[in-house]
Amino acid sequence: MTFEVIVLDFSRIKGLWETRAKKYKERCKKEEKRIQTSALQKIKQEWSFMLECRNNGIPQSVYLKNGFVDPDLKILEKIERKSHTSSKEKPEKDKFVFKLYGEHWEEFPDSLREQTHLKELHVNNTSIQAIPDYIQTFQKLIVLDMSHNKIRCLPPEIGYLANLKEFNISFNNLQIIPPELGNCENLEKLDLSGNLELTELPFELSSLKKVTFVDVSANKFSSIPICVLRMSSLQWLDISSNKLQDLPQDIDRLEELETLMLQKNKITYLPLEIINLPKLKLLVVSGESLVEIPSALVENPSLKYIKLLDSLCLEAKEEKEMTQDREYFEKEFMKAYIEDLTERETTPSYTTKVSFNLEI
Repeated sequence: MTFEVIVLDFSRIKGLWETRAKKYKERCKKEEKRIQTSALQKIKQEWSFMLECRNNGIPQSVYLKNGFVDPDLKILEKIERKSHTSSKEKPEKDKFVFKLYGEHWEEFPDSLREQTHLKELHVNNTSIQAIPDYIQTFQKLIVLDMSHNKIRCLPPEIGYLANLKEFNISFNNLQIIPPELGNCENLEKLDLSGNLELTELPFELSSLKKVTFVDVSANKFSSIPICVLRMSSLQWLDISSNKLQDLPQDIDRLEELETLMLQKNKITYLPLEIINLPKLKLLVVSGESLVEIPSALVENPSLKYIKLLDSLCLEAKEEKEMTQDREYFEKEFMKAYIEDLTERETTPSYTTKVSFNLEI
């Protein structure tokens, strides 16, 4: 089923969302301040404090001062420090998850080197530029999330992570991917989006036969990498915001593909072979340059075909000024729209045109 979506200036949409978000935060702040100064809230806190003291066997004489509850005594904190009950221990799952945030971080903390037991490593929004080579010792690692940093290259030691299933290195400064990544044969999700300068992927990634999700959007690919066409389990491919002018005729090798994102490229036609993708459910393209579309594709009742009329977003001047923040916002916008579309129980049997009111 065809959906024509007229997308105007994303920066104005962003401005609208930011204005609404600001007003919402202001309302929340006022409400929070009101609750904090409310007498009812103070009474509730005192009663909660008294009940907790009673549950811990603390007599009233300890927490009452001149007949009034004195929560500043911090009795409970003293009790908790002396207590060694299992309920106060760190949850078992948290012992295997490490998270690091903040632009003040320019390198990994020394303490991380010894935590080779980790199963998840999340490092986001930092100023870190490189992944240390000792990453190879994290043999139990399943999730490696290094999105939104300043990373310029990946160490070849990344290939030693035999149990890795999810690798997110999006919105960094990568220009090349090491062939050793192809040794992570258990990888299921690979996100390389938003690096802006990636032009190719090593052929060695063809060995990633378990990968179901690949996102290489917001880069400079002139064609779909050969290795991607050999990922036989691939279900989701996002190669939007690149330099594609056509699709390979052997795209029908991706027999498991369900979602194909092609918007913000310069594709002029879709090959007939694309109708041979038996499981394709969602196809998103840009409509300005596209002049040839297989009729069987548009008439397919099980396929949601979205054509973005986004010429205003592809002006040369704006393209030169493209930033990672802008790309990230557009990705989040499209993600929200597609999720809303796919969640609808029924699909109209006619072409739907959607335009966005940008008046603030």
